[in-house]
Amino acid sequence: MIPPVIDADWLAAHPEAAILDARYYLDGRSAADAYARGHLPGAVRVDMDEVLADPGSPGRGRHPLPEPGRFAAGMAALGVGDDTLVVAYDDAGGAMAGRVVWLLRMLGHDAALLDGGLRAWEGELSTATPTPELATFTPGPWPDEALATIDEAATGSFVIDARAPERYRGDVEPMDPRAGHIPGARSFPLGGNLGTDGRFLSPDELRDRFAEIDADTDVISYCGSGVTACHNLIAMEYAGLGVKRLFPGSWSQYAATDRPAATGD
Repeated sequence: MIPPVIDADWLAAHPEAAILDARYYLDGRSAADAYARGHLPGAVRVDMDEVLADPGSPGRGRHPLPEPGRFAAGMAALGVGDDTLVVAYDDAGGAMAGRVVWLLRMLGHDAALLDGGLRAWEGELSTATPTPELATFTPGPWPDEALATIDEAATGSFVIDARAPERYRGDVEPMDPRAGHIPGARSFPLGGNLGTDGRFLSPDELRDRFAEIDADTDVISYCGSGVTACHNLIAMEYAGLGVKRLFPGSWSQYAATDRPAATGD
């Protein structure tokens, strides 16, 4: 499988790759409008709510994993088939695009994040909207070994929280029913995977960041709704620490229960 993070030179050397624009905003901005104003040449837009998640609910969280058939149909409509090489990007250091890359890689597909995304792109942008040919994408179940349940997240020995520190501490909570974090979880905000230029740290630097983790550590990653937690999963894989687990419901599911919550550092 290709590395989970690639650069623009790698992309230029693989013109056969399908490029997915995975921008998504929590502040109400329109990702469709942002795509229309300019995107990487040849990129097609993948919609978070239509393709990368099922409808949210208190019992499953704000962005539950998409039903396999729903995801497969969405990928096929974007021209992504069983053997398609995929590169995805956003304008947030991979925070949103990491979701589609992680989903594809968990199903065994070659997919990677474009390091730095749109902000690091030095070429011209396009306003043309490609019309991809319908592809054949075979649905497959999400592998159990890549996922953690709410009970496992509540009792896991190494659970990490990708949200901003103020949300982890419970200082603020703009979206979910309660503030705080899963008791025992450690704060690993996804921004710590990136340098000041918005690109991923080197694998060596990432191994330093995740110094307590090795290939055998059973890490469970969560965030607000199971989207940005994928960034930490990709960072650990990029660092050579293996494939770790996602708690898909994340804090949005946990906070809707009466389970205990922790606050502070």
